[in-house]
Amino acid sequence: MSNQFNRKLTQQSVSLSLCLAAYFIAMASQTKQSQTQFQDFLPIMAQKLGGDGLIGELCNGFNLLVDGDKGVITFDSLRRNSAMLGLQDLSDEDLRSMLKEGDFDGDGALNQMEFCVLMFRLSPELMEESYLLLDEAIQQEFQNCY
Repeated sequence: MSNQFNRKLTQQSVSLSLCLAAYFIAMASQTKQSQTQFQDFLPIMAQKLGGDGLIGELCNGFNLLVDGDKGVITFDSLRRNSAMLGLQDLSDEDLRSMLKEGDFDGDGALNQMEFCVLMFRLSPELMEESYLLLDEAIQQEFQNCY
């Protein structure tokens, strides 16, 4: 029975990871002219999974898009894997802009940290929550100093 439970959890994790990878591609490729709106479901996942669970799923989503040889998300791995996720209609320009959006070190690819940071940046609700938590922490520090 434990084996069935673990298999079910693994299947759920794979499903969440696939959703996260597709979500990343869909959210990052949106432009201001885009007519399609995607629901920001990262806050719901954060509530259900907790912080560690969400980070784990972000890492799993990263692994679905990564170039296995290089260990980062490259243009080619993003193009290949976005097609496997049913998002083959994205232009090369869309894919390049997605990489550029999250590429902090300028190497033309996304490492795991850049991917996770980008996922949070693409979630307006999580960003708002992060700002509120940061503000609370700063206020708490000031109160502790005096």
